[in-house]
Amino acid sequence: MDEWPGSMTGPSADTAADPGAGLDRRAELSEFLRTRRARLKPEDVGLPDFGRHRRVPGLRREELAQLAGVSVAYYTRLEQGNGRNVSAEVLDAIARALRLSDAEQAHLSHLAKPKRHKKKPATRTQQVRPVLRQLLDSIDGVPAYISGRRSDILAWNRMAAAVFGDWSELPAPERNWARLVFLRPEYRELFVEWDQKASDMVAFLRMDAGCHADDPRLSSLVGELSVKSEEFRRLWANHDVKEKSYGVKRLRHPLVGELTLNFESFRLTDGTEQTLITYHPEPGSPSAEALRLLASWGADATKAGSGTPA
Repeated sequence: MDEWPGSMTGPSADTAADPGAGLDRRAELSEFLRTRRARLKPEDVGLPDFGRHRRVPGLRREELAQLAGVSVAYYTRLEQGNGRNVSAEVLDAIARALRLSDAEQAHLSHLAKPKRHKKKPATRTQQVRPVLRQLLDSIDGVPAYISGRRSDILAWNRMAAAVFGDWSELPAPERNWARLVFLRPEYRELFVEWDQKASDMVAFLRMDAGCHADDPRLSSLVGELSVKSEEFRRLWANHDVKEKSYGVKRLRHPLVGELTLNFESFRLTDGTEQTLITYHPEPGSPSAEALRLLASWGADATKAGSGTPA
């Protein structure tokens, strides 16, 4: 029988089957703190290591509490998932002691002191404003798309279809980056550094889970991927978190070969939790020439490269 990764890192089988269930926020907080503490060694934080046999990987709770300036009992309660009444100052001190990144610190705050969200129907479809769809259509020669909660792909332009495949041919629930990366072999071939893409994808989902642990669709997605993908189970158990940002992505397109594209993420400020992502090549580069060729094929480009009749 399939098992969930780790103890308290994912929903139980009963929870996953319940469409109204979400992730266990207390378990998420407990495991996040434990995994962050396990990755630190005494010498990393300026504590002496007397060479005694250590029963746990990384820092002991006593050492972490000392660094954060809180009592061992207080920190132990927090690591057991009891974040009630913890102050922002204490969370900041623990974040500094654990050497958390900005994204990790925000994740810790979301888990320990969750914000109250207005209750929305679980079945409500994410909507993209018409003016944003017009913007996508006006971006010529540059792949661009809008993603939403749970890494859902909500809207895209013609160049995005040429580079990543025609998402309009997929059922709406399948237009999801996590499902594409972990469950569809063609995307494993598309991304040259697939391992990094997969790691980033799980880290984005973890960030989303910290903000919306009560989201039943997110819990269902995590459950499905945990059952179907060993790589996802392993990465989900790491509890790494990351925000979408910018960088360079290398792709292996079936029609034009390797592409090197710079990507940028623009978080929309309209409260929809949607992000506009664009990919562009260096001017005059082979990738720029390849994109021009793909523009002439449009959404049929990936079919042509794979030998499928366009």
